[in-house]
Amino acid sequence: MTKAPTFEDLLASAQQSAVHLEMRDGYMTSDPAFIAWQNGTLTDPVGDDADFQQWLKWVRDATERGVAIRRARVFSVPESDYVRFEHYVSDANVEAGEQIRWLPRRRATDIAFPGNDFWVFDNQTVLVLHFTGDGETAPDWMELTKDPTVLKLCASAFEAVWERAIPHAEYRPA
Repeated sequence: MTKAPTFEDLLASAQQSAVHLEMRDGYMTSDPAFIAWQNGTLTDPVGDDADFQQWLKWVRDATERGVAIRRARVFSVPESDYVRFEHYVSDANVEAGEQIRWLPRRRATDIAFPGNDFWVFDNQTVLVLHFTGDGETAPDWMELTKDPTVLKLCASAFEAVWERAIPHAEYRPA
């Protein structure tokens, strides 16, 4: 039986691109970093967060190999606390080589979206991400597919968002 690849495996095997579309206004609100940010005690977004440090290493490794990593976020306005938190920590992602853009949901009405957040690797493989209603990761939350219909929808949705979204350096939450 073949073991399913981990996210790290998928990113490490990407040769040209990894794109990520986020469409929720909140994720994993149980995250200690988010809680610390809400309480005003998170002064360094990277700090001693080993998981975030690992993520930034994966991004640097991939971008140093020439992989373009792009993340687009579609969100409601006024922004949720979680979206404001994401903006706060995203400077570290950008410094590691990730490109990030922000699209207010009102500007996305005419874009056809898949029902879930996703990653697309090298325009060949889609990693669908499933969350519970409160934004926590669902059991079996990662679903890998090469279905051409899913790939086409995800790739076109991402590119439509990317084209009209605001670059991270230009976007400031209200």
